[in-house]
Amino acid sequence: MVFLCMLQVKHISFGYTKTNVLSHIDFIVNSGENLAIIGESGSGKSTLLNLIFGEYDLDQGQILWKDTEILGPKFNLVVGYDFIKYVSQEFDLMPFTSVEDNIGKHLSRFYPKEKEKRTQELIKIVELEPFAKTKVKNLSGGQKQRVAIARALAKEPEILLLDEPFSHIDNFKKQSLRRNVFKYLKQQNISCIVATHDKNDVLGFADKMIVLDDKKIIAEDTPQNLYKNPKLPLIASFFEEFNIINDKIYYAHQLRIVESSDLKARVKQSYFNGQNWLIEAEFNKKLIYISHRESLSTDTLISFKISK
Repeated sequence: MVFLCMLQVKHISFGYTKTNVLSHIDFIVNSGENLAIIGESGSGKSTLLNLIFGEYDLDQGQILWKDTEILGPKFNLVVGYDFIKYVSQEFDLMPFTSVEDNIGKHLSRFYPKEKEKRTQELIKIVELEPFAKTKVKNLSGGQKQRVAIARALAKEPEILLLDEPFSHIDNFKKQSLRRNVFKYLKQQNISCIVATHDKNDVLGFADKMIVLDDKKIIAEDTPQNLYKNPKLPLIASFFEEFNIINDKIYYAHQLRIVESSDLKARVKQSYFNGQNWLIEAEFNKKLIYISHRESLSTDTLISFKISK
């Protein structure tokens, strides 16, 4: 697939006070590309999305969408641009109107049949068909989040910014909803930037991932490459339980319990993990974690090997 460069973030820095929250940030997002931004709380993910949306004025650098410079409130009476939609963690919905009215508000009244068809299509994407006539004030937090996503998609933005987009949604709906939304964005060639703490928002969906830490981008690559070769504990911790042995990073599934080995550890605890058990053990006076097919008794001495 050939992508065209659409968003350029050029050497930007920003701080709410004299201290920077972000420093020297550079990246691009191509047409129809899904970019994931990860980092610990306070790393600047939400701030970066707000800057791209035009919520704040830059201290340094430039943000461009195609040939349009994204400017903040010093230059725009109304924050934002028609080609960008932003779903923040504050949904800003109309509480006393229905789900379909919240979504349809942004569609033309001159074509009522097309408006109704489009509204119902978006309601289906976010799986809220039974609640189409329900007033938003009577919805759960997760349902409101789904309305906010549908509303953002209503006017077919060229780029969509999502801040923890599925954080309020329970696991019964989250998996299918995530597939629906990201599939729709690809079909419509809508660029997307997702700030998230959840690896499941990234694996299988993001074309590219950047990692924020200490105000800067410390890694940028495909999720697959970052997962297979995490250079830093922060990156590994996003994906799975991990260990540091001889200054190298290994995931729990890369340690295998065997009958005999020079590597010995003593079991401290076993945690059921769905498909397997996570074994917590003491090795060289430090705790390590090993994926295993069954639970092991506390204080059992085990041998293990490391595999890539």
